[in-house]
Parts: sequence; structure tokens; C-alpha cells
Amino acid sequence: MMERMENGFVGTGGSPVLGTCRRAARTTVALLLLLPAIAAAQPPVKNKDRLEQSVDKALAFLSAMQERDGSWQVWNAPSPAVTSLAVMAFLSAGHVPDEGPYGAAITKGIRWVLAQQQPSGVISGDGGTEMYNHGISTLMLAEVMGMTDAKLAKELKPKLEKAVSIILIAQNIQPNTSRGGWRYNLQNFDSDLSVTGWQFLALRAAKNVGCDVSADRIDLAVGYILRSREASSGGFCYTPGGRVTMSCTGTGVLALELAGKERRLSRESLQAGSYILKHPPSWGDEHFSYAVYYCSQATFQLGNNYWNFYRPLMHKVLFDNQQQNGSWVGGDGVGPAYNTAMAVLALTVEYRFLPIYQRHEETP
Repeated sequence: MMERMENGFVGTGGSPVLGTCRRAARTTVALLLLLPAIAAAQPPVKNKDRLEQSVDKALAFLSAMQERDGSWQVWNAPSPAVTSLAVMAFLSAGHVPDEGPYGAAITKGIRWVLAQQQPSGVISGDGGTEMYNHGISTLMLAEVMGMTDAKLAKELKPKLEKAVSIILIAQNIQPNTSRGGWRYNLQNFDSDLSVTGWQFLALRAAKNVGCDVSADRIDLAVGYILRSREASSGGFCYTPGGRVTMSCTGTGVLALELAGKERRLSRESLQAGSYILKHPPSWGDEHFSYAVYYCSQATFQLGNNYWNFYRPLMHKVLFDNQQQNGSWVGGDGVGPAYNTAMAVLALTVEYRFLPIYQRHEETP
């Protein structure tokens, strides 16, 4: 298990062999008199800060919510997408498969998602929103490959490559405003930025672990993302020409920042980052969990004042609204497992355990 070291312990001890009982007694008394001073000199055990406490409580809740088969549910049905988000929540806090207190739960979740992959390569249990399930699950598998041992990575690689091929097949290549994006289903004739964001992250993560993703496909996706931008405000819309939303604005910034070094800190990213800062997170916002997940990553990638301004506001709203059992119960309508996994992923971006969280360090 990968953990951040919090405390160091220095062992002391040993005494000379004494020649007489009297000398031994004097030495023992002296050592006993010194014990309070020695104890006082030891550094106090550092209490976990609010961020760590919040994440720990949330992970305990997610662990308790996991089904026996390894899945997490939405609307009383197992969900590949939410299961993948829950797995990534544990990974983002430094937990890895088969190690530590959550190792077995993580492995069960991964294997359940793998078992949902159809012979075609699609990972989905829902024909209505199959590309949401597929994109998020593909992203998770790529992140696991970047954090696990060679044995599991070797097992995952062919599954991941098959999943990546499905994303490429589903990309819209029609000569219209939707060109380069993705929609809910494998067969589509239009696109939206929400679904496109997940596919884009999955492709970037897969490319980072050696999967074949051509530059022209990334460029096609970037073209669609830029067409979804509103020039006047700098925010991003669900579809080109639509209404600006916070979740789509965070998606747009993150995608551009991960698109390659030539896109980093572009005028479009910085303007959209300013839009995010003008609309700080507030509990009850539209698609709050989705927005805070993407805006956290977006501002972290932009760094400097963007992250320094957004971070405390994001922390406050999440800390203030976390339930006693460690969960978040919001208005997204997807359920506490989803809300809690998304909140953890927003909070742990600065831990930088997930490969996709690395700031400006991915291969261009």
C-alpha cells in the first residue's frame, strides 16, 4: 500500500553491563528518573488534518457500501461506472489492489468491472448510457495499470486495449459540429461534452500506459471541445451553442490541459479557469458532484492562484456537507456511493497518486 509518511519513530535503548548490584540499582533509579524527560522529548503524534479525516471517513463508508460481488450500486442495480469511480477513489488516496485495509475491496471491484466487459469490448450494464459506463470503466482500468504490479498489469492490458478500441470506434467522425466527440451510445450521430470528457480522459490515461491512441484522434476530440466553448464568457457548454455549465467548464479545462504540452495554459484554459473562480462551488449547485470533481482537477492543473483560490472553497463546501457516516448526499440523483466517490476524487487530487492527476507530467 502506498501511504504518505506522517511520523518517524526513533528507537533508543541499551545499557552497559554493570559489575555490581549496587551500581545496577543506582543506574536503574537514574533511568527511571529520566523517563518523564525522555517521554516529553518525543515528538507528539500528529493528528490527521481535516482533509485526511474527511477522506478516511468517506472511504470507510464506500467500503461498507460495496456489494458482496465487488460492485457498487445505483438505484439498487450494480453500476460499472460507479464501481469504477469507487475503485479510483481508493486509488486516489494511495490504496492499491491486494494491499492494506482496502486492498481486497479494490481488487474485487476491478474484477467485477472486468467481468462486465462484453465480447465486443464494451463495458456496460446499461444500453441507454453505455458510453458513460464504458468511458469511466476504461479510465479506471488504465489508472490501475499505472499503479499496480506487473502481474495484474499484464492481465489488464488486453482488456484495456479492447476497451480503447471501442472508444475509437464510437468517436463521431461525421463532418458536422459534433465531429470528434462522443454521445451516450456506441452508434451516434451527435456528441456532448459530458460523455466526451470521460472518453477523452480514458484515452489520455490509456495512452500514458502504452495503448495505441493516434494523435489525430486526440486532435479531433480537442476540436469538438473547443467548439463547445462560449467565447464571451470563456465557459464551456454541454453542446456547441448551448448553455454554459460549471461541470462542462471544468471538463473543458481539464481536457485541454491534458491534451499535450502545446495546449497547456492556453488562452482558452486560462479564461475558463477565471470563469470557474468567478463561480465558486456552492452546495446545491446543478450537478454539484460532477462539477466539483472536474473543477477541482481543472484548477489543480492550472495551478498557482487558480488552485490556491479554489482549494479552500472546495474544502469548505465538502467538509460542511459531509454526513456523520462519511458520505455525501446531494441532489445529483445518482446516490451516495456516486456522490461520495466523486467528493473523494475532488479532495485527493493534490495527493497525486492517480497517474491522471499528475500535473503537466504526462507524455505529450
